[in-house]
Amino acid sequence: MAEGPKTSSNPAKRAEHLRAELVRHEHLYYVLDAPEISDQAYDALMNELEQIEARHPELVTPDSPSQRVGGKPAEGFKKVRHSRPMLSLDNAYSAEELADWDHRAHDLAGSLPVEYTAELKLDGLSVALQFVAAEHGGARLAAGVTRGDGQEGEDVTTNIRTIRSVPLAISADKLKKAGLPQAFEVRGEVVMPEEGFLRLNEEREREGLPPAVNPRNAAAGTLRTLEPSIVANRRLVFFAYFLLINGEYFAAGQTATLDALTALGFRVNPHRGRVQTVDDMMKFIADAEKRRATLGYEIDGIVFKVDGHATQLRLGYTGRAPRWAIAYKFTAQSAITQVEGILITVGRSGKLTPTAMLTPVFVGGVTVSRATLHNADFIDRLGLLLGDWVKVERGGDVIPKVAEVVSDADHPRGKKRFEFPTNCPECGNPVVRAEDEVDWRCVNADCPAKLRESLLHFGSRGVMNIEGLGDAAVQQLLERKLVTSVADLYALTEEQLVGLERFAEKSARALLAEIENSKKAGLARLLMGLGIRYVGERTAELLAQEFGSIDAVMAANAQELERVEEVGPRISEAILEFFSRPANRVLVEKLKGAGVVMTAEKRQRTSQLEGLTFVLTGTLPKLTRDEAKQKIEAAGGKVSGSVSKKTSYLVAGEEAGSKLDKAQQLKVPILDEAELLKLLGS
Repeated sequence: MAEGPKTSSNPAKRAEHLRAELVRHEHLYYVLDAPEISDQAYDALMNELEQIEARHPELVTPDSPSQRVGGKPAEGFKKVRHSRPMLSLDNAYSAEELADWDHRAHDLAGSLPVEYTAELKLDGLSVALQFVAAEHGGARLAAGVTRGDGQEGEDVTTNIRTIRSVPLAISADKLKKAGLPQAFEVRGEVVMPEEGFLRLNEEREREGLPPAVNPRNAAAGTLRTLEPSIVANRRLVFFAYFLLINGEYFAAGQTATLDALTALGFRVNPHRGRVQTVDDMMKFIADAEKRRATLGYEIDGIVFKVDGHATQLRLGYTGRAPRWAIAYKFTAQSAITQVEGILITVGRSGKLTPTAMLTPVFVGGVTVSRATLHNADFIDRLGLLLGDWVKVERGGDVIPKVAEVVSDADHPRGKKRFEFPTNCPECGNPVVRAEDEVDWRCVNADCPAKLRESLLHFGSRGVMNIEGLGDAAVQQLLERKLVTSVADLYALTEEQLVGLERFAEKSARALLAEIENSKKAGLARLLMGLGIRYVGERTAELLAQEFGSIDAVMAANAQELERVEEVGPRISEAILEFFSRPANRVLVEKLKGAGVVMTAEKRQRTSQLEGLTFVLTGTLPKLTRDEAKQKIEAAGGKVSGSVSKKTSYLVAGEEAGSKLDKAQQLKVPILDEAELLKLLGS
């Protein structure tokens, strides 16, 4: 890769070069799956660009890669009407149903040609991306809207911008190559890759939250998250499959649409083809079923579309679906096998999770020997006995699950009931279950299983980021009794590590360097690393900004904790319970003694707006809504999303909508930006 001139004498030229390089590498990595540089090298380019833009704000462009993650929507997600309804598809479940549809298509087409494109049916969330003319002659992303009810969806533009397979801008050259005007719409599917889904559930387990059900729901929930930085960390992927101009489908046809989208720089699924007969369709379906398990993302069928635009127009639409397209839906991938036993594992939060140990069986392209049983209540609802035959499914879920007990002449019932343990299988201490929960937990702070998971969580990326502290290393540290808490990591020596398997002097020094660097991770990451139930990345960051030190967090009462944004009674109770335990306070002191940073820059607050509630609407001249919100909260005020009799002031900018009307009806005082700043004393 050509680095280009690194010169501070011409920051505009350097920034332009860096933006072009970053866009190129994003396309290579997120669209073509062909990266040329490491993540570290990419981060170095991004850091350099951000530093230049910080020194020269006039150089920041809306489509700069540095601008993908912005402030969260101040008023949630607005409803937006689609340029053309996003319709559902009719479904087929057999070759006979496909043949019926094919016959109807030929009848309706008359003398027009009928040929089909075959595309994977991605199991995600449908969205529409609207592009408008850009000043430089190309096009820029203006809006991203969910499918919603098909007629209107939610404006999730801020979150769509974080998806790196979505281009923020498209050059005039690419538009010319694709034969498109500057304004158009792209429709496609946002999916969460299986790797990201598994990582998400690991994070939720660490935070004591129930796992996400499947990647589709996880993608939908992520895209509706009001915190764009969280969306960015989930690494969602966008696959494009439709192109509209002035609300009409691309007139060149579906195959040409996919080619044009590829030319524009969108990620288009490579597993596609053209078919003419039902036999061709069934062959494509069979091939897709074979590769389904290796894709890395979920599909739930195949979509067949009439390729020619003129033929599409002739076939038209029913009330809810196009007559020129159909979705062949896969049945849930399942198999019948026998339960040989039930394994109980203990997580970092102490949660006991039952897993069915199965006679290995082939399901959906992979051999399954384990399947989740969720909790004790789930086992009771199934009426599961040891030795039972069960149906195991892999459908929209990455993790195999036991769907039902099978009982017939060929599959006799088991004989022995499984008794859920009353004591922790790792440490032997009694387990407990709160009244409002379904999970049994070990509450022994010294439980070795909890310690193992705590060490892995503490060192994981996004927490204290100790590279090299993986399963094998942690297991050996525990077996040799070199650590009894996360604080002991900071007392490890090179001599101790060299004695471990696969640790030579170089690798030992590398791990010790990573441990040393982790001391500077900061208060927010430390709060995550401590494993306080329900305290994830966002909550930890808000606590750090509010209190500024671990001592202040530990000294806070419930009322003070609940003044923090997004901290309610459940989270405050978990924080208080954690720090009420002497062992946890001792742990904090040990970490402090080891030199771990336990402070953060505290968000400065005053009390001048104490007791006042503000609502923001419209576009302000200088401040973004997020900046205005931060200023109000820093002065002790609250910001609400809706106008009521309790609203103290409405802050209105240009294009203020219904909130302004309601404020006038309720006689709520209305401020412009200048008056707000005067009230703040700025």
